[in-house]
Amino acid sequence: MVRKEYVRMLEVALEEARKGLSEGGVPIGAALFDSAGVLLGRGHNRRVQDNDPAIHAETAAFRAAGRRTSYRDTIMVTTLAPCWYCSGLVRQFGIGTVVVGESETFQGGVAWLRRNGVKVVDMKSAACRELLGGFIAARPEVWNEDIGVE
Repeated sequence: MVRKEYVRMLEVALEEARKGLSEGGVPIGAALFDSAGVLLGRGHNRRVQDNDPAIHAETAAFRAAGRRTSYRDTIMVTTLAPCWYCSGLVRQFGIGTVVVGESETFQGGVAWLRRNGVKVVDMKSAACRELLGGFIAARPEVWNEDIGVE
């Protein structure tokens, strides 16, 4: 798949991140696509809105995609490097490719995913970095809670 397609897919995840921010939540978005680039599911982090620590962007997109017999040919696109919980989801269900908007703010399980055969594409997106960076500057206590800093 070419970079242009990944940019298009990342825009869907960014829309979700912006939606989460407009709801008062952490601006992280994700989308799951098939290998042809067809959108299967999308979602955003809802931990704050729903007071539920398990609703991360990747899990929301995965759940919205519905059940499949195999996820090997799917592409998880997320605005931020997936945390360990979401990295585990990728490995558990055999998602073959993860497109990361940025991994500078948070590196999560990117190296571990690569070591375990998952193709990881880091887009180094300024838009993703700025969206989350603005949120962290405005609400550091929510971000610290989200990543488990006490």
